[in-house]
Amino acid sequence: MSEPAHIVIIEDDEGNCRAYAKYLSRLGHRVAAFPEAPPAFDYLREHRDVVLVITDLMLPGIDGFGVLKIARQINPDVGVLMITGHASIEKAVEAMKLGADHFLTKPIVDLEQLKLRVANIIEPRLLKQRVIELESRLGEKFGRLVGRSKAMEALFRQMDLVAPTRSNVLIVGESGTGKELVANALHDNSPRRDARFLPINCAAIPSEILESELFGHEKGSFTGAVGRKVGKFELADKGTLFLDEIGDLPLEMQVKLLRVLEQREFMRVGGTTTIKVDIRLVAATNADLEAAVEHGRFRSDLYYRLKVVTLRIPPIRERREDIPLLAGHFLRQFARENHREGMQFAPEAMKALYAAPWEGNVRELRNLVESLVVLAPGLEIGLADLPEELHRYAEEPGVAPHEAWAAVASAGSAGTGATAEAGVTMEEIERRAILNALERTGGNRTQAAEMLGIGLRTLQRKLKEYRLAEKGEETPQA
Repeated sequence: MSEPAHIVIIEDDEGNCRAYAKYLSRLGHRVAAFPEAPPAFDYLREHRDVVLVITDLMLPGIDGFGVLKIARQINPDVGVLMITGHASIEKAVEAMKLGADHFLTKPIVDLEQLKLRVANIIEPRLLKQRVIELESRLGEKFGRLVGRSKAMEALFRQMDLVAPTRSNVLIVGESGTGKELVANALHDNSPRRDARFLPINCAAIPSEILESELFGHEKGSFTGAVGRKVGKFELADKGTLFLDEIGDLPLEMQVKLLRVLEQREFMRVGGTTTIKVDIRLVAATNADLEAAVEHGRFRSDLYYRLKVVTLRIPPIRERREDIPLLAGHFLRQFARENHREGMQFAPEAMKALYAAPWEGNVRELRNLVESLVVLAPGLEIGLADLPEELHRYAEEPGVAPHEAWAAVASAGSAGTGATAEAGVTMEEIERRAILNALERTGGNRTQAAEMLGIGLRTLQRKLKEYRLAEKGEETPQA
């Protein structure tokens, strides 16, 4: 039995409508039934969690084609199951070509057919909803941090322990790994969350004004000081101050920062009054501070004061299994922002992304995905859409495929023996994934493509490449 789902039925035959609704409700589904389409559309607008619309092809006022079009306008992800008489099968096939997921001919003598079709449609959609909900919960706790690799799970566990404390934190990681995101997440999950989180980049501010930026100044304290200025330490009182690129802090400022950390007080430039503050300091660097200490470029006493807790963010090359998740996350984000919902990566493109070096880490990947959303001509991003320098990575041996393909391959039935064991080629994993998806969808290519996270045309091309063209039917009969 499939998971319970929210289903809408549109059927003008009262007896059939009642029978479908009663049967599906008995299976645990939440069912709303309507004799005509307009009130069903109002219901869809109010209930965004509807997963499936079951509609008769012949309806008063508007037919099943109209229902399909408007339902998808209201909710692009909703499934549509068409029910039609034997005389209208050609129209049902046409509806499938226009995007309907399945059709059944009536009268439906065996309701097990209805159960099977409903399960085939809703299961991949419910899985997609769970993934989105998981990302949402992760986002609520750790801001925009995304990752399920062992390295990121270890980082999340450390953050869970560190966030509620008062301890200073030193975040180390290469450029583009998301150090400020980690700092912000620590603040958001701390008792200081209602106060300010203030970031300042030590490398971006000239040394001659850095002291004023951090501690503020009094009117007339130097040329150009036409009024009093409150510094970042004062503004961040009761909150968190994030000092990025701490390794670029001048030595004379390191002395003053150390005093603030030890005494919790400072004076503005040109001031005579001591100001006490209660802040949590989070610092970050992509430099080797231990080497800087050895060479006299960084004070050892400040270094050990900062690194009460050290969090290391792994570069992408140490967590490649997160690349499909990150790429998919950015793709949905930018597609939504640019009104290009429904975009997806072809397997060859995802393979290239997976194998690329990403010296700029997450920032580089994010920027590329944004440009692809804007510039790609179609909804499927293929290898040809990627920058030319990435094309060669699609040929890397032993590279894992798109996360969705690997998941389907490893979840196959015993009959195909599909696993994602080490040493299996990309082509064999793809072939197994296709076979398993077709088996799990009863040979329906449209649903198999949906399960694999690719377009129908891409699946058809793959069937020919792997000589599986006879497997599955594009529009299987009920």
